[in-house]
Amino acid sequence: MADYSVTLEAMLKTLLEEKKYSTLKDVLITMNPADVALAFEEIDDERIPLMFRLLPKDMAAETFVEMDPDLQELLIKGFSDYELREVVDELAADDAADLIEEMPANVVKRVLSSVDPDFRKQINDILRYPEDSAGSIMTTEYVTLREDMTVEDAIAKIRRVALDKETVYTLYVTDRRTLVGIVSLKDLLLVSNDSTLIGDIMDTNFICVNTQDDSEEVSQKLKRYNFLALPVVDNENRMVGIVTFDDAMDVIEEGATEDIEIMAGMTPSGGKTYYRSTPFDLFKQRIPWLMLLMISATFTGMIINHFESALATQVVLTAFIPMLMDTGGNSGSQSSVTVIRALSLDELEFEDLPVVIWKEIRTSVLCGVCLAAACFVKIMLIDRMLLGNTDVTIPVAAVVCATLAVTVLLAKTIGCTLPMIAKKLGFDPAVMASPFITTAVDALSLLVYFRISTALLFR
Repeated sequence: MADYSVTLEAMLKTLLEEKKYSTLKDVLITMNPADVALAFEEIDDERIPLMFRLLPKDMAAETFVEMDPDLQELLIKGFSDYELREVVDELAADDAADLIEEMPANVVKRVLSSVDPDFRKQINDILRYPEDSAGSIMTTEYVTLREDMTVEDAIAKIRRVALDKETVYTLYVTDRRTLVGIVSLKDLLLVSNDSTLIGDIMDTNFICVNTQDDSEEVSQKLKRYNFLALPVVDNENRMVGIVTFDDAMDVIEEGATEDIEIMAGMTPSGGKTYYRSTPFDLFKQRIPWLMLLMISATFTGMIINHFESALATQVVLTAFIPMLMDTGGNSGSQSSVTVIRALSLDELEFEDLPVVIWKEIRTSVLCGVCLAAACFVKIMLIDRMLLGNTDVTIPVAAVVCATLAVTVLLAKTIGCTLPMIAKKLGFDPAVMASPFITTAVDALSLLVYFRISTALLFR
């Protein structure tokens, strides 16, 4: 599949360079808009407007939605007012709102001036909702029916308005804009009597979300119930839009990307692709965390300096510091990642903290004992016998192994606790992931190491 993609991109580039525009257009119209948008990322910026103009109007709009914001901005700047209006008119209201949120002010002004007042109002209605809310990702293009409609009337309305709607597979029954029921297109088509009233076949036991609900929670609901769309209502239960599964997929992808970046100790990229990110963009993402973690590592240095005299007496202890710190960091990361995932899937609440801690304690005891036993064998066989280091005695091995077991216990407890506390305080649990926990555990593991060695070796 990857070879096919590379071959296709090479062919598109060749056709573009040889100015075989007719053949290029024939190839493009056979492709999926998402694949065309992906192909644009491999084309030189100056050739993108030319290639985009080869697309049919409806396909151009679909491709435009799938493109990276940087490429969208590039095209908009090269569009005439007529071309801009042609593309924007084909966009759904939520896609147009997403476009505007990503663009600089001068581009937003051009986009809004190119649309008719009714469409501009729909866009502004979406933009007024808080970022990351259901209202901000919904579309206002859906089909509504009335209870007193017959099946025949409903199908006639669908045929009349469906072309401009986001989806027609789920239809919404309203009474003075209040949502009272849901009916699927399948239900309509399977009814044998066209005179049957919509009120008799609609489902009144439906699930809806509020405009202020978190967009990630809404996306999880769509996934949990396998819905194609969810109705969105305001505080007065009036229906104002729908969230479709494709919008939910975008939210889940963005959320997962953001969590991965935070867990890796980086500032979120805001959806910008790696290919389009400049070295300075990557620098801005990474340097704040690197600076913070570097400064926080000062505590590790302070602990080592405090026990400098003990280390001078038993220099061999220094050789095991990297292993203890790495094992502690890895143990904490395992617990934190597991808990963060469970929190993101709503498997855990803060009230479950005692249960989680008790489970992690039992897990850490099993892991710690196993690691300590393996470590003791490794120290005695490799460090003492194979490498011939006579300073590695049984008491030294006992100190290292005891520290290892305690470090694993502390690391796993901290790793499961901090994300849940962060969630309770309203922070993203991913902040309490690998870099942060590793730094904290490093300091604790050293403190435990030197305390145990002081107690057992320097009495």
